[in-house]
Amino acid sequence: MHILYYRKMPFLGQDWRSPGQTWVKTEEGWKKYSDEKNNNVTELKGCCKDEELYKENMFLAMNYDVAAKKRKKDLLNNSTKVPYFHKDKWIYVHKGSTKERHGYCTLGEAFNRLDFSSAIMDSRRFNYVVRLLELIAKSQLPSLSGVAQKNYMNILEKVVQKVLENQLNVRPIRELLQTLYVSLCSLVQDMGKSVLVGNINIWVHRMENILLWQQQLDNIQINRPASKGMTLTDLPVSLQLNIMQMLSDGRDLVSLGQVSPDLNDLAEDRLLWKKLCQYHFTERQIRKRLILTDNGHLDWKKMYFKLCRCYPRKEQYSDTLQFCTHCHILFWKDTNHPCTANNTESCCIAVSPQGFINLFKY
Repeated sequence: MHILYYRKMPFLGQDWRSPGQTWVKTEEGWKKYSDEKNNNVTELKGCCKDEELYKENMFLAMNYDVAAKKRKKDLLNNSTKVPYFHKDKWIYVHKGSTKERHGYCTLGEAFNRLDFSSAIMDSRRFNYVVRLLELIAKSQLPSLSGVAQKNYMNILEKVVQKVLENQLNVRPIRELLQTLYVSLCSLVQDMGKSVLVGNINIWVHRMENILLWQQQLDNIQINRPASKGMTLTDLPVSLQLNIMQMLSDGRDLVSLGQVSPDLNDLAEDRLLWKKLCQYHFTERQIRKRLILTDNGHLDWKKMYFKLCRCYPRKEQYSDTLQFCTHCHILFWKDTNHPCTANNTESCCIAVSPQGFINLFKY
């Protein structure tokens, strides 16, 4: 009676977590166990004379097959894009258990179910979603589930690709990526403490992608239009000033002034900076941060940037999520949610990005 050994030999492949190959020791020496289903039983029966040993080998072979399939599935999930699981236009935000509903709606669940994938393709909602991604990157990533964290990265990649294609909104996305990278640097150090879900190597790979996206954004070359039509500087000065008054970010005004000397003179207009200060900040905040020029006049440009460092700026979006106080449904503005109120419009309030996060703080 000969003794049969069953063991797994190390195997180096693309996935270092591979369970390895299965080998059976026979009288002729070690023989590799085949993964083909048609040969499994025949090969084992030929190698194993003892019935109990045959059953034991069959049990180990089944475990090997299960482990191999799991490793293959994990590798596939890590290398392919996760679909955007839901494309709901509205969700019910429940904060407690009732006879009809159990549990409560979390931030990650709302982020997965609402149709943010289509929202970023809408120019009216793009800035809203980007601001929400930035707020989540600052403090809410650990509160997301593993599925929501993966979905977050997929939506972020879609945002970056959109910016690379149309060459618009480059600066806000740079700031978003920088905020996310700084947050991940601190969170990855606490891996294993229930901070981030998933393998640390996956998050390191995602951080490398963020650095790659930042480099791609830095290398963007804005192409001038081929047509030689009328440009901004061809317009009357009064119209140029009216266009500049539509800019709500002082950094855009500074960038516009760098285009040409004439635009730089207009961008230094005190009235433009005064209106910016009054738009974003209250009179009380302005009085606390007064800055005078050498001539004794208020330096509205310096005051604006100082106020930005001290207080949050006013946020304005073309389209936002809405919350119905009657039926507790969160929905996009152009969606007819199933409301039972007589006057639906009186029950709906606009939800800012920070308000969206506050809805799920229990």
